[in-house]
Amino acid sequence: MPQTPYEYVDATPVKSFFVEMLTRDIDLTDAMLDLLDNCVDGILRSSKVNKKSKMPYIGFKAEITFDKDHFMIHDNCGGIPWGLHTYAFRMGSADKKRDSKIATVGTYGIGMKRALFKMGSRSLITTQNGTDSYDVEISPEWIADQEMWRIPTKKSAKRMKNDGTTIIISELNDGVATAFGKNRESFEANFRHYISTHFAFILNKGFSVIVNGTSVVPRPTELLFDPSASGIKPYIFEATVEGVDIFLAVGFTQALPSEQSVEKEQIDGASYTSLNAGWTVICNDRAVLYCDKTELTGWGVSGVPRYHTQFIAISGIVEFRSNDASKLPMTTTKRGIDASSNLYLQVKDYMRAGMLQFIQYTNNWKGRQEEAKKHIAKARSLPLSELKKKATAVKMNPVRKVQGGDAKQFKPALPKAPTTSPYKRISFTKHLDQIETVRNYVEADPKDSPSNVGEKCFDILLGEAEA
Repeated sequence: MPQTPYEYVDATPVKSFFVEMLTRDIDLTDAMLDLLDNCVDGILRSSKVNKKSKMPYIGFKAEITFDKDHFMIHDNCGGIPWGLHTYAFRMGSADKKRDSKIATVGTYGIGMKRALFKMGSRSLITTQNGTDSYDVEISPEWIADQEMWRIPTKKSAKRMKNDGTTIIISELNDGVATAFGKNRESFEANFRHYISTHFAFILNKGFSVIVNGTSVVPRPTELLFDPSASGIKPYIFEATVEGVDIFLAVGFTQALPSEQSVEKEQIDGASYTSLNAGWTVICNDRAVLYCDKTELTGWGVSGVPRYHTQFIAISGIVEFRSNDASKLPMTTTKRGIDASSNLYLQVKDYMRAGMLQFIQYTNNWKGRQEEAKKHIAKARSLPLSELKKKATAVKMNPVRKVQGGDAKQFKPALPKAPTTSPYKRISFTKHLDQIETVRNYVEADPKDSPSNVGEKCFDILLGEAEA
């Protein structure tokens, strides 16, 4: 029998695949947020962080600047010790247990590299951790060389004031140069919004992010909580499933809006806004979804109506926390939910159950919003940390439907509306010319809706009748 000439098949990865293909499934903003995630993970690994404090990230910051020619992020979050350089710069992580004692979001070991390649072809990473201080440079020549996988490294010329990392990216890709240059104003506003919402819980714990010289202000989701027996409280669910701690709360962010308030929100963006409604999902302090109002978070499925501005005061928060980031139900971009996750599907049932309570309340008190305001007269807006404390003071009942873990829930006894309402709707249709004639007669604002004109007519007549 002749001997086969075949010995092996070369399965060496092609560098251009990582540079070109991995960057296609992440947008520019998410890539930049990935670098902020690395800053926070660095804090968690730092010996200087007080994990038991209410403000564990105080004193840590990241400064970001960008224009048409460059991007830079500088932090004081601990730097990359030389012992972790392989993990930090290798394409993918081979050590799944390396961060098994801290609640990071890094799983696959591609975040920083993907962000660098997304933005430009030349990057200089300078990092300092204790006595370790070194530079790593990724050049266009290194990217083009399909055989070279080792990245040039050298000792830093001077030490930083604090342990941390500075990344400078130049020779920006065309789309990035446009976003940072010609479209900078709109891009920066959008980028700030993402930081203020997706990193709101971290910013509230002391972390500071500065973009082009201005600090970002957090916009966390807060829910109303009235400690009195008859006051409004959120629905609360807690569970621990296979190493993942889950906390869920859904309720009101403000009083029920009148129909006029909802109409005004649609016209000129008044105090009631849909931007604050819906579900925020948090994985290890990072919001992977913010105020979502789609089927992904239960709206429009299994008896829950689709989102409507009638439900503008309803918001919910779900927190997943684990020292094993691979168990968290998030996508590889860390800005989305894995909708097929068995863990998330189980929790989603309780998201819907909580929503239905407040949707039913909203429907029952429709037309009686002024009366309903007394239910939240003494309520306070509480952030996630305070809601978790309040959960220890309410009666939680066991739940048996969760696989692989223990769970409990609190169902608030929401006030019921009287069966008969003293209010009735008056509705009729008239020609536009007639409406304008009446509008001028009662001196109504030209911007008022026809319903407001009709209501003003009624109020004038009522005042004359009661005189």
